[in-house]
Parts: sequence; structure tokens; C-alpha cells
Amino acid sequence: MKSVSPRVLGAATAFGCLVIAVVAAFAVDGRLDRQWVMRGITLLLAFGCAAVIAGSGARRTRRIIGLVGALMFGLVFPTTATTWSKPPEIAFALKVADDANAAATKAARSTVTVEDVRTAAQARGGAVGSLKTAKSPDVRGADAFPLILRAKPDQGPPPSLPVLHRPRRKNPPLLKKPGADRSG
Repeated sequence: MKSVSPRVLGAATAFGCLVIAVVAAFAVDGRLDRQWVMRGITLLLAFGCAAVIAGSGARRTRRIIGLVGALMFGLVFPTTATTWSKPPEIAFALKVADDANAAATKAARSTVTVEDVRTAAQARGGAVGSLKTAKSPDVRGADAFPLILRAKPDQGPPPSLPVLHRPRRKNPPLLKKPGADRSG
């Protein structure tokens, strides 16, 4: 069985990484994707791994390391970054923004008002402003930009995770130097 030339394998890997990076970048709404620097660095790392594949004709270990790196930087990182950039809350906010923009256009205005956003959010089953709770009785983000959008009217802020700290000792034991307790 004839093996593939390392240069051909490296070029094919680089081309595949480029295609995946471009498709993953265009799969995200342009209003959301603020990860262009990370995507560029990841693509450069994938090209570096493809160069390792192309330059390591004799060493099988280098080729395997290059393939694993190209798989990580060329496939796994771009696809996970694309998946993580589209949570359901963001999809709701984009739909509300589109509806509010359409309402402003229909009313022959060039700007979107808070009332346009509130009407669009309520039409989609959501609400504007922070949830009124016993801890924070004041509603924030409901009457001026930037607004707080909630996909469900009873949705509060995400629960914060408790931070666990290990209790510190008042006087940690000091390390003794070897031979310090010898008498003599």
C-alpha cells in the first residue's frame, strides 16, 4: 500500500482547517461573534500543526502529534466556539431586536425606542428589566438602554455558584531545616 506524501497530507490538513474555520465563522450571527482574535489564533495554530505534518516525513511521532494538534485546533475548537456562541437567550434577544427594528421601520423612525423593545419582548413571551425580588426590589434595565431582556417573565438572574474556600490556618507550621534540631 502506497503512503501519502507528508507535504500532500500537510497541505490537505491546512486546507481542511481553513474550510472548517471559514464555515464555523460564518455559522455565527455577525452581531454576536466577538471571537475573531481567538478564531485567528486557532487557525494559525492549526496551520502550524499542518506544517509539522508536512515537515516530518521520517518521524511518525511528530506526524501523530501534528495530526492531533490539527484535529484540536482545526476542528474541535472552531466548532465548540460556534456552538457556545449561540445559547437560547441570545436567540431570543436577536429575535426581539429584529422585531423592534421592524416596528421602528414601520413607524417611519430611524431609531428603536425602549417601548419598541418592550412590546417586542412581551409579544414573544418575555419581559424587559431585572426581576423584582426581596433582595433587589428595584427593577433595573427597564427604562433606558442598555436593557435587560428576559426570555421568560419569571426568569431571574442565573444562580451564582457558591465559592468554597478552605479555611486557612492561623499559624502554618514552619518547615525545619534538616539538622536544625541536632544538638552538639
